[in-house]
Amino acid sequence: TKTGATAKAAATGRARSAGATGAAAGSIAARSAAEPTAKSASRPTAKSAIRPAAKSAANPAAKSTGRSAAKSTARPARKAAAATGSGGATRPARAGTLRPSPELAAVIGGGLVARSEVVRKLWDYIKAQGLQDAADKRTINADARLAPVFGKPRITMFELAGLIGKHLH
Repeated sequence: TKTGATAKAAATGRARSAGATGAAAGSIAARSAAEPTAKSASRPTAKSAIRPAAKSAANPAAKSTGRSAAKSTARPARKAAAATGSGGATRPARAGTLRPSPELAAVIGGGLVARSEVVRKLWDYIKAQGLQDAADKRTINADARLAPVFGKPRITMFELAGLIGKHLH
């Protein structure tokens, strides 16, 4: 019969192609979605069943965050050793190692600088002087100080890092 074929098609997921109405296919899908599967309804996983009991029994002094007492005491000790400088090999912050060309030094100042510091100082200068194009903020218009650094009257911000490399030694 047609209803038997429709029910069979709906059960196999081909309800619409077999000619069943949307309501019939929807009710079967809703009923199957509402019923839990055999796996999820049977029992909790082994991890979730064992873990809470093991935490409370093994370490009653554990924090509510779930850390064990050994971990919570080891971290502050490690931080304290790093703060005093007595433990571990801590490296000093790397100072600038690049010397800017005279053209670039006229804009950012002289002395040894890091590449990231050069980019930051250039952007500070560009924004302070209002050198970004009003219509296209990606474009930088060179003034009298930046023209020797850029080598042309206008550049895009994507060219900036490449042009800086030519002026750092």
